[in-house]
Amino acid sequence: MNSPNLYLLIALAPLVGAILAGFFGTGFLGRFVSRRGSHLITIAGVLISFIGSVIVLFQVLDGHTFDGALYTWSVIGTTKLELGFLIDSLSALMMVVVTSVSLMVHIYTIGYMADDPGYQRFFSYISLFTFSMLMLVMSNNMVQLFFGWEAVGLVSYLLIGFWYERPTAIFANMKAFLVNRVGDFGFVLGIGLLFAYAGSMHYGEIFAQSDKLATTIFPGTDWQMLTVACLSLFVGAMGKSAQVPLHSWLPDSMEGPTPISALIHAATMVTAGIFMVARFSPVFEQSDTALSVIMVVGAVGALFLGILGIIQNDIKRVIAYSTLSQLGYMTVALGASAYSVAIFHLMTHAFFKALLFLGAGSVIMGMHHDQDIRNMGGLRKYMPITWITFLLGTLALVGTPFFAGFYSKEHIIEAAGAADVWGASFGYYATLIGVFVTSLYSFRVYFLVFHGKERFDTHGHAGHGHDDHGHHGGTPHESPWVVTLPLALLAIPSVVAGAWLIDPLLFGSFFDGVIAVFPAHPAMAELASHWHGWVAYALHGFVTVPFWLMIAGFVVAWYCYMVNPKLPATIQRSLSGINRILENKYYADWFNEQVVARGARCLGHGFWKVGDRGLIDGVLVNGSARVVGWVAAISRHLQSGYIYHYAFAMIIGIMALLSFFVLTVN
Repeated sequence: MNSPNLYLLIALAPLVGAILAGFFGTGFLGRFVSRRGSHLITIAGVLISFIGSVIVLFQVLDGHTFDGALYTWSVIGTTKLELGFLIDSLSALMMVVVTSVSLMVHIYTIGYMADDPGYQRFFSYISLFTFSMLMLVMSNNMVQLFFGWEAVGLVSYLLIGFWYERPTAIFANMKAFLVNRVGDFGFVLGIGLLFAYAGSMHYGEIFAQSDKLATTIFPGTDWQMLTVACLSLFVGAMGKSAQVPLHSWLPDSMEGPTPISALIHAATMVTAGIFMVARFSPVFEQSDTALSVIMVVGAVGALFLGILGIIQNDIKRVIAYSTLSQLGYMTVALGASAYSVAIFHLMTHAFFKALLFLGAGSVIMGMHHDQDIRNMGGLRKYMPITWITFLLGTLALVGTPFFAGFYSKEHIIEAAGAADVWGASFGYYATLIGVFVTSLYSFRVYFLVFHGKERFDTHGHAGHGHDDHGHHGGTPHESPWVVTLPLALLAIPSVVAGAWLIDPLLFGSFFDGVIAVFPAHPAMAELASHWHGWVAYALHGFVTVPFWLMIAGFVVAWYCYMVNPKLPATIQRSLSGINRILENKYYADWFNEQVVARGARCLGHGFWKVGDRGLIDGVLVNGSARVVGWVAAISRHLQSGYIYHYAFAMIIGIMALLSFFVLTVN
């Protein structure tokens, strides 16, 4: 049943589509592939990967797993650097999530990017991203993991700056690239430490030595080596999964087209860090210090980054800050050793957040590319399909009982409360308060966009948003079927995936032997003791604190934006100091630009002036040239052309040599 050829087909089908659309559809090697051909080829490739991923998932459920090398890239001494696949329950689930969301995004893009001159290039990029993400989640060694890790970062850079004629897009993709390099520096250090002490790049061989590695002390300190390695790996996850303080690139990445917001910054790339920590659970379980850091970092993001979503007026940026908050929730679950809960929320979040991003894109299209929610209102009657699907996604996000997000978020909160690591109490209360914050900003967007007074100008000019394609104003309209069909298909798992999958994923044997949890970390055991089925759990949810916090957020949003719309402005004026802090995003961008970037520029200027200009150019290059010039100038006086001068020099030389030998002998 194990078929390496099937695994290769799953990974390489999107790559083939990307090559054909990119090389032969953009003019790079010709224009043999038309606009229609580019989307047909790339969609076919991703569809093949999706069907293959579903087949593999069912094979894994039947007990057929795979861990093997397909190609030996290099041999260094006794160490082999290989390309191979690890197909187990974790990778199979991630493969289905990646390919299913990617397929919906590919179909959606046909309608959203219909008028864009970079149509073929965009399809090439998103198909290449799908290949990169599949290589990441299917890898069985750290070399291939790093390849996929860097590849998704590269394609993200290309997609964020897709509209490269805009300075804001160029700034955003460079910011994402540089911030991720900071995280990747830590990631490389973590990989290097594990390789240095385990002597292997293969997951299985590293995990098998985790007990031995746990007793190793980092040289020159009394620190546990695995703690240093885990913290280094987590720095990589902080960059890729946008955790504080390496989070500031993600909201700015909304400069890219909306489909990539759904594909990269909601469902797949930003969850790579969550997946990596879950994959390395046998290592992270050995360090309570690392788990505590993960818990605190996740809790800060879950609460404080979610608060920033309350004051945003760009519909995509609100959802972007929601993504930051939900990534914080997943990270809290990792810190609580509830790895399966983190992956469960990763999966449910992928569906409803992709739905919300694509729904936002449909709204932007209907509003003729105006993204400002203050210019919307009453769209429910103009865009009924977008309205109902966006509402379903919102209900899943805020944690409404029986919806997918309810089961995963509720268990994250409970896991934080049951965790036995430092910072668990902070994680519990941060995620609990975050429920109210999530409900408030989610229903704020919902009410301002789909209900209330119509605030759009049916005779106005082009939209106010930065996603503007140059369309003129007009009456809002429902999007074409290639846009609404993915919305409807994503709405289904956003509603039912939680109830359908929670039992096998959290309390069954799905992750047995894949995710390790030590008895010293009791969160999952505590959750299992309270589990009595999805129906009973949802019914009990109506009397829990998170449910009433969600209702409180709904009521506040309804009152502020439907009943008394002047109240938010009054609150803003009375809390002007706090509002200024929020508008400046806790001054994280200011710190990065004025302290980090300016310090780096000063340091670079010093290296250039002292090292490059002074040492290399001044001493080594120009200095050696001056020495040669001095030697030549002196030698020039000795080259007179007279034979008796040369004879005299020879006599002097012979006398000097004789004197040297006489002195040496004596």
